[in-house]
Amino acid sequence: MDFHPVLYIYSWVQWILHKLLSATPPPPDAVLSHGRIAIVGAGLTGVSAAAHCVGHGFDVTLFEAGGEQCLGGIWSRVNNTSGLQIHSIMYRFHPSVQWTATYPDRQQIVSQITQLWRRYGLRERTKFNTRVTSVTQDKQGRWIINDPSNGRYDGVIAAVGSCGDPKIPHIPGQEAFKGEIYHSSNLDGKTAAAKKVLVVGGGASAVEALEFVTHTNALSTSVLARSEKWIIPRNAIVDMILALNIFGQETVFSWIPESLLRIFFYRDLADLAPGSEGLFTGTPMVNSDIFRKIRNKKARWLRGDILAFTEDGILFNHRAKGVPKNGPGREEEIKGDMVIMATGFQRPSLSFLPPEVFTAPYAPPKWYLQVFPPNHVSICANNCTYVNAIGTVGNFHIGIYTRLLLMFLVDPLARPKESGMKKWIDVTQFLKSRAPTSAFDFFTYSELLYWYFTCIVINPFRWKWALFVFFGVGSALPLGVVTREDRVRNALGWGRKGTNNQ
Repeated sequence: MDFHPVLYIYSWVQWILHKLLSATPPPPDAVLSHGRIAIVGAGLTGVSAAAHCVGHGFDVTLFEAGGEQCLGGIWSRVNNTSGLQIHSIMYRFHPSVQWTATYPDRQQIVSQITQLWRRYGLRERTKFNTRVTSVTQDKQGRWIINDPSNGRYDGVIAAVGSCGDPKIPHIPGQEAFKGEIYHSSNLDGKTAAAKKVLVVGGGASAVEALEFVTHTNALSTSVLARSEKWIIPRNAIVDMILALNIFGQETVFSWIPESLLRIFFYRDLADLAPGSEGLFTGTPMVNSDIFRKIRNKKARWLRGDILAFTEDGILFNHRAKGVPKNGPGREEEIKGDMVIMATGFQRPSLSFLPPEVFTAPYAPPKWYLQVFPPNHVSICANNCTYVNAIGTVGNFHIGIYTRLLLMFLVDPLARPKESGMKKWIDVTQFLKSRAPTSAFDFFTYSELLYWYFTCIVINPFRWKWALFVFFGVGSALPLGVVTREDRVRNALGWGRKGTNNQ
């Protein structure tokens, strides 16, 4: 086996992070007495959040609509040829994760999720084949999942993600096409060898399709993209630099990274870069292979509209750069043997949550820190309310959001009031009022960290929790302080307010 010094150093860094930051898994017979948390969804986010909870003394129940084969969420359903497009250092969804590759494939990602699930004793705490249809409160303010037989909980983490069932639109003439048609997530066991492949869609699902055609040696690939989409290199340093835009929106300096991408990444293919859409307005496509394929005459990237299927391909309306969707263009039949519908996934519904959390103007994603409904701070919709971002869905923010919820549950003085949460939402919208998108429709990872920092700093009673919230260490000290504060409040006859009395 070849020795790779960078991977060797990376493995040691991961081991150190694990030893410093991973909460100790509870023994099998441990009584977790700090509180009970219901977690909806056993994907990457749900399993990570559950591991954080039990590691810090909170009992959990994971509710998963599918069977055990669905453990891992979207990663349990995508193709075996699929892999991580961002560097694994940006996908450390729990401190104990140990990557052996810089860009792990689907099997390794599912393996790490499964190992985490087992390591923290979550098998006994998971209810498979249990679809959550309602989350309601009893008279004491505790949460009931579907019905009382499932127990009562102090907090709820919605971890249903943003990718549900495949989205497959019907295109006129589809039945007449002589070739094969598949969704981008249903390509296992298929081959594109010696075939002309048409990829419908130019977003994240197109990456999955491109991985497939690369692995199976397609004769040619044509990506038919309807919307303008920035493509950024599969490079950890570049991706992290782009995520450093703390304002989370287009600024007067946005032309700098956009110009650098055009000059050094797009180069001779600069015409493929969006004309009017700014880099900090939507989730970019992370892929370096597509430009290599285009330059080698193995692929084409076509901007325009899908008009209809024909017997031998797709009737396509070519649009020039800057022309809006369905605008004027040149019609052409793009011939192909296989069509891959890279049309994404339906967003899973949050309708099982109480109806009042969807009341305008504070409906998702316009929630406190984007995940806490102002009228129910004991609910955390972790990783399932975002729209667009530059960053990662699988990093340490999962643990930070989870620990913020735990802090809110056990410390009344650190718990935000409904009015304060609404004020934070209003201020954030004001600060981003000049953004081309809605304030919560796009953010960067550094903006997310800024939210966390201000959340802690703004309330002195949260200072004692800072190390716990950010790094998952030092929970004993703030818990001891909270216990003493409770004694003082009880002596004064104030008592402790319930978690949902904002």
